[in-house]
Amino acid sequence: MSRIGLKPVTLPSGTTVSVANDKIVVKGAKGELSMPTIQDISVEISDGIVKVARANELKKTKSAHGMVRAMIQNMVIGVTDGYEIKLEIVGVGYRAQMQGSNLQLSLGFSHPVIHEAPKGIEFATDGPTKISVKGIDKQLVGQTAAIIRGYRPPEPYKGKGIRYEGEHIIRKAGKAGAK
Repeated sequence: MSRIGLKPVTLPSGTTVSVANDKIVVKGAKGELSMPTIQDISVEISDGIVKVARANELKKTKSAHGMVRAMIQNMVIGVTDGYEIKLEIVGVGYRAQMQGSNLQLSLGFSHPVIHEAPKGIEFATDGPTKISVKGIDKQLVGQTAAIIRGYRPPEPYKGKGIRYEGEHIIRKAGKAGAK
């Protein structure tokens, strides 16, 4: 039995959820998000509370029950507060700067890396070594941050590269540590 699927989603004031045309639409102060409905999963909205129920006990239906509830919760949080992931750049000469709405990264390559902001994503730089990725879609914010981190992932010997804020990098000793 899905424990997460049984929890109701409480809607903050100014946020609405509607189900129409095989879509679940969440509207709030920051924007609008939608997802397709899943067969045998029903969504009931009443008095600012959203409940997700399943029609049968098939494995496929039970698998989707908690996922749909979590997706609705993520959409509600996204349209009310939004999501933000912060990245840190570590390394001599490594830096980031804004170029219009795009992000220009100098990461030790022979050329600067320019990452264009996808629709619904905003970049901000807090100094040359701090990057902030903001948006209302949790999946898109996380995917964009992972792509940026993938340009120069942190290496285990000196820790240079792009890392999530607060990420701990396990360091290796190197050649001198083998003696």
